[in-house]
Order: sequence, then C-alpha cells, then structure tokens
Amino acid sequence: MQQETLRVLKRTVSGSRPARRMRRVGQIPAVVYGVGIDTQEIAIERRSLLGVLNTEAGLNALINVQVEGGDEVLTVAREVQRDPVRGDITHLDFIKVSLDVAIDAEVGLEYTGTPQGVKEEGGFIETVENAVMISALPAAIPTSITVDISELGIGDTLKVEDLPVIEGVTYLTESDRPLVTVLLPSIVEEEVPEDLLEGEEGEEIGEGEDGDEAGD
Repeated sequence: MQQETLRVLKRTVSGSRPARRMRRVGQIPAVVYGVGIDTQEIAIERRSLLGVLNTEAGLNALINVQVEGGDEVLTVAREVQRDPVRGDITHLDFIKVSLDVAIDAEVGLEYTGTPQGVKEEGGFIETVENAVMISALPAAIPTSITVDISELGIGDTLKVEDLPVIEGVTYLTESDRPLVTVLLPSIVEEEVPEDLLEGEEGEEIGEGEDGDEAGD
C-alpha cells in the first residue's frame, strides 16, 4: 500500500475555543500517539488532510505524519469526529503503527452482480452491512472487498462466513452476521371494514325502498 506524507504543526494551546479559531482559518486539531512516542497535539491544514484521506485507501491509508521540528511517524487515522450538520472533519487521532504488527480496520464491501432472485423472481436486495471489521498488517489491508451476489435466490442471505478468503486478512465481525438478503416483495391487500360494507349494502336497500315509495 502506498504511503502518504502529511506535514503538521505543533499545537501550543488546547481547548474548545482555540480549536474553533483553528477551524475558522482552515486548520483541524488532531493528536498523534502510540507505543514508544509521546502524545503530541497537532494542527493540520484542512486541504492537506483531505488530500491524504481522499485516496483509494481512505481512512486506512498509511500516513507519515511529519511534525514540525520532530521525527516522522507512520500512522493511520482513527476516531474521526465530524460536524453533525456539514459533515466536515473537526478532530481526529493519528495512531502510530508498525508494518510488522497487525491492526484492526473497517473495510467496505463492494457487491457485484444481480441476484437470480431479483432477475428471475422479482425480488429485491436488502443490504444489512456495507463494511466489516478485519485484522491485518497495515500494508495488507484491502481498499475494499468485492463480493459476487449473482447466485443469491429468494430467501438467500450472504453472511460474513461467505466472504472470500484473503491472505493475511482475518475477519473480526461475527461469522454469522448477515450482510445481504434477497427478499420477495409482500403484496398487502387493503381490507374494507365489515361495518363499512354493511353500511354500503344498507344504503343500496334504502335507495330501493325510496324508489318504491316514490313510485307509489
């Protein structure tokens, strides 16, 4: 996996007010920590951060964080906080990693093919999960996991245990966890209340009686 480089500044102040001021000028507060290093509070230029995160690897990208006046630290981004309205990143952690030590990661699932139950029986796909948790060496984390669901029929469910075997990757999500199910649309008949039906019949009889009286 390709490694990205991110140059950052040390933060000399912390707290919510300084953090808000940083965001107003296009910087994002963050923290770098891990085994063998001191925790460092840093500030990142927003565009630079988006540049290293908007790669094919996404949040699993290997990022060399180069702190101003300090050493370079190989990390992955975790604990990303976002603005609840705009979705902008407001804070995140960078955790030091080693290329020879496995880490946990969330990897997206890419479903391909049209299930037989959809093509031949008019069913529809219900997606339960779009990602799974795995464990792997940092450089062996897949950018996504492709799964062919074309063989699924009505009532069939794809589970974690059905995912492809990938060398060096261990699935952490429960093996019986459902991911995708093919269902048949249920047809709901609208029932007319009995009292309404009786009322309609009564109205028809009443109209007939009125007609007879008019004729008399």
